[in-house]
Amino acid sequence: MRSFLVTDAVRDYAVSHGSWQPDEVISQLHAETAELGDAAGMQIGDDQGQFLTMLARLIGARRAVEVGTFTGYSSLCMARGLADGGNLLCCDVSEEWTRIALRAWERAGLADRIELRLAPALETLRGLPTDADLDLVFIDADKPNYGAYWDELVPRVRPGGLLLADNVLWSGEIVEPAADDQNRTALQLFNNKVAADPRVEVVVLTAFDGLTVARKL
Repeated sequence: MRSFLVTDAVRDYAVSHGSWQPDEVISQLHAETAELGDAAGMQIGDDQGQFLTMLARLIGARRAVEVGTFTGYSSLCMARGLADGGNLLCCDVSEEWTRIALRAWERAGLADRIELRLAPALETLRGLPTDADLDLVFIDADKPNYGAYWDELVPRVRPGGLLLADNVLWSGEIVEPAADDQNRTALQLFNNKVAADPRVEVVVLTAFDGLTVARKL
């Protein structure tokens, strides 16, 4: 077998053997997010959080952008991996959810390196300088706009920088016809767009809920 069911026990085992363990800040963030009910399912897992920290450190990221912040776990993990003097711009529209993020960033001592902009993400991205100086990008927001976010961000990422997109395998349903699922249709179109983009080289990880990792050429 080349695959197996990743149970909570397997995931916990993997996380426990990583270098960055969930601490009190993360445990409190998980607890606050859980109080949101079903929406809490949008929070990434600890294994993916470790991966984001590692990627940021591997490329020496200093300038990063996140599209879709929710309660701030993925941004916290990326910010922890930034080089000294680095900064992360977070784009979101929910004041309610990002209030939780702001508290977590403060507790983690990261508030000085994360900027939150509450506005439609496309608005924020289109207002960024056009210089290709971003090191790391993470897209995890409304699926129908993935393609538009991609179009704004690719020119702004430096050669050798990374663009990440979450949920691209949509719980394995990405291979099914999408007529009845707007999100799946959008992700299928996005995946085709990225695969055909000559400006990047791409791998799609079958971990998490499917994660695209694209390196700018």
